Amino acid sequence: MGMHGHLTFLLLSLCAPGIFVRATVLPDLPRVVTLSEDTVPGTRVAEVTVSCSNSSSSPNVTLHSIEPEHPFNSIAISSDPTDATTFRAEVTLRAGAELDARRVNQYTLILRAACPGEDEVEERLFVRVTAGHVLHCDTLFASPDVAPRTPLYVVLPQPLGGLTFRLRNDSTPLTLTPRGLVLAPGNGFGPSKDTQTFLLDIEVMDRHGHNCSRALRVEVLPSRHPRVTFPEPHRAVTVTEGIGPGEVVTQVHARGANVHYAILAPVAPVLFTIDEETGEIRSTRRLPESRIHLLIRAYNALHPDDHAIATVNVTVQRTERLAPRCVPAIFVSQVPETMSPGSTLVTLRCTGSTSADGCLHYALEGPPSSLSHFCMEGPQLKVNTTLDYDSEAMAALGFQFTATIVVTVGGQPRQSTRVPVLVTVTPVNEFRPSCPSSATFTVPETAAFGSVVGRVAGTDRDYPQDSLEYSLEGGPGSAQPFSIDRRTGEIRVVGALDSQRHKSYRLVVRLTDTHHDLDPRKRQSRLCDVSVRLQAVPDQLPECTPEVQELRITAGSPGSRQPVTRLLCHGSPDSAPLTYTIVGGNEDGRFRMEGNTLVYLPGARAEPQPSVLLVEVGSGSGGRRRSSLVALVVQVTPRSTPVPASTTTQRTTLQKEPLVVLHTEAVWHPPAWFVAVLTISGVLLLATLGCTARSLLCSKRAPGKLFLAKSSWGVVEHGRDKEEQGHPHASSPGQLDGHAQDPRTGRDYLFRSVTGARRWI
Repeated sequence: MGMHGHLTFLLLSLCAPGIFVRATVLPDLPRVVTLSEDTVPGTRVAEVTVSCSNSSSSPNVTLHSIEPEHPFNSIAISSDPTDATTFRAEVTLRAGAELDARRVNQYTLILRAACPGEDEVEERLFVRVTAGHVLHCDTLFASPDVAPRTPLYVVLPQPLGGLTFRLRNDSTPLTLTPRGLVLAPGNGFGPSKDTQTFLLDIEVMDRHGHNCSRALRVEVLPSRHPRVTFPEPHRAVTVTEGIGPGEVVTQVHARGANVHYAILAPVAPVLFTIDEETGEIRSTRRLPESRIHLLIRAYNALHPDDHAIATVNVTVQRTERLAPRCVPAIFVSQVPETMSPGSTLVTLRCTGSTSADGCLHYALEGPPSSLSHFCMEGPQLKVNTTLDYDSEAMAALGFQFTATIVVTVGGQPRQSTRVPVLVTVTPVNEFRPSCPSSATFTVPETAAFGSVVGRVAGTDRDYPQDSLEYSLEGGPGSAQPFSIDRRTGEIRVVGALDSQRHKSYRLVVRLTDTHHDLDPRKRQSRLCDVSVRLQAVPDQLPECTPEVQELRITAGSPGSRQPVTRLLCHGSPDSAPLTYTIVGGNEDGRFRMEGNTLVYLPGARAEPQPSVLLVEVGSGSGGRRRSSLVALVVQVTPRSTPVPASTTTQRTTLQKEPLVVLHTEAVWHPPAWFVAVLTISGVLLLATLGCTARSLLCSKRAPGKLFLAKSSWGVVEHGRDKEEQGHPHASSPGQLDGHAQDPRTGRDYLFRSVTGARRWI
């Protein structure tokens, strides 16, 4: 029999019988009921009989109180089984009610009862509260499981305080504390197949001598829980010497109720700890190579005598500590976006432990984006999904993926090596540019040079999208007076437009993609047709206000610039700016136009006669030029000349500064080796030519004549040498002595004869 027990406590007490008053209609009210302030919550205060004149449903009875926050529950109605017209109304204390005679010593309750179809009756019930002089004891206690020293019963603290507790009989293993607690035995209840009964006689006394006596009977039933047993009483565990402190070595499990665990041996040194609730055995330090025998005790926490013993043999063995070595140790690669799924990026060559459990395991770690695009198949890193360069998600990643390949060798402890991976996705020019859906523009024929006609908005699905260059086939010219911006695709006017000659222009624009492939030669293009329609603008002559003006001015000082008037003219809103030209009446050249302003240039003498000027105001050019004439009559009045006060003339002589002109001439001085090579080459060339000429002459002349000619040439040369030796310093003006001087630079030159060639020094 186990040590658990089922306890049932029977309190023997005397209870006052209830008061039952029978009447026809609230016959027992009004009346006075007395309560002690020690009355516990839930106690019935009074029971009132309600009689109806005929058999019907339950009456409606309500409770009201003159005092606020009264401690009574609502009326509970019950029927009388012997009389169908009689009902019982019960008044009870509500839960948590505390009576205090010194604060409120009487409650006035108003009961209102009304049977169905009858008049309401109202009566009063007076509840008088008196000071408490009688102690009361706690309710019964029962529990299926009782641990050692468990409190079995307690007398609630009384408002007066100063209670003393005494156990009248000592022949029981139960104990009573000074605070009124009945405790189970320290070692629990002994095992038994039969029900054990213990009787306690408890007396409680307050400081006024009032007492409360109760008989407490404790019944201990046979335990229904199984005994503690180990399904596996012997276990062998093998770990490596590299296991660190706090790591789980093994876990034991025992059957039973309220099972706890403890290590019995070895006591020292403390190499392991066990969780007393889960049975996990952990190391306390780094374990050396050894064999350790552990004795584990499993016991019922409520009944420690119910226990079992198990043996755990822990073997600490030596293992390889070297982590795997992999080639390459780091992998960095660029792959095109068109690489198909399943392609292998790299195959690792790793060497690990030589032990029996030294197999290698490969795993890929990294961000979710990398794990979704790549995977490991053994030592091979492969592409898992399509690498689309032309997406915003890829651009957000910077077109790069980072990950780590973890290579782990089996055994204990598990050693691993991490291989960093960096994969950059490169673009591939997959798509051709696309022409815009609509490429028709309209421009007025009076559009100025540089005016924007429209923009060709080509598209390309390759990233970066719409990275295009624009060009105009044939280029701008008279046939197509337009140009296109290479970057933006804006078409502008760069020539004269005439709707009478051309109603529209058909332009061919070439779209060429850029930056869509690592190879700049792999560019794709497309030709797009663009239509430019010319909008005719009615001709409008420039208008000036007024068309004829008569002006008078006084001539200023000679050499000055004197504005006369400003013409107010306007042309077509879309036309080019107006031009102003004097076409008549300016024979002396004293007037000129600066924009729309007429300017007079005073001379030395001004004739007092009017000048009639004709000014042409024009717009446009070529055949579309339109102009108007404006007549200006200008009367110039000579200015008065003041008489000088003195005839002294002051002359000012300007000092001229010398003008220095620098002229730099580039002269090439060849190096000595170049001169030597050139000289030798010339000598060899002359020798070759001489040999060739001699061969030709010898083949045509007789041998005797050749000898004579040779002798004559030698005599002449010999005589010339003697003449030069006789006059070594003589020279005539018509002869060259080898010296020369540049008349401009003054540089001397020396010419010297070297074996038939001449060198310039």
